[in-house]
Amino acid sequence: MIEQVRIDKYLWAVRIFKTRTLASDACKKTRVFVNGTEAKPSRMTRVNDKINIKFPPIIRSFIVTGLLEKRVSASIAVDNIKEITSQQELEKLNLAKNNFVQHERGSGRPTKKDRRQINKFKDTEI
Repeated sequence: MIEQVRIDKYLWAVRIFKTRTLASDACKKTRVFVNGTEAKPSRMTRVNDKINIKFPPIIRSFIVTGLLEKRVSASIAVDNIKEITSQQELEKLNLAKNNFVQHERGSGRPTKKDRRQINKFKDTEI
């Protein structure tokens, strides 16, 4: 059985990040903390380590319950990590999503499709 795994490999294997490169970049940008200290991509993680990851505007927290070196299916990955993010942090995420402004169709610049229709309309002779 594996006793320790690189943090970038682990975060990729348990599907926190889509690619290992993204996991490594997050570590390099000091967004990943293991047991309260910044983690470089080569940092080794063990069972029962606490991982905090900054996903602006929130910080997600996890506990390592099992180690994986290779990416596995989502159902197996869930058994190897436990999310302990507080409910307050998750509510911040919902607030941020609700405050995101979406423009209504027709306001602002025309889309590519709109531009084609305008040009077609201008080119037709009456």
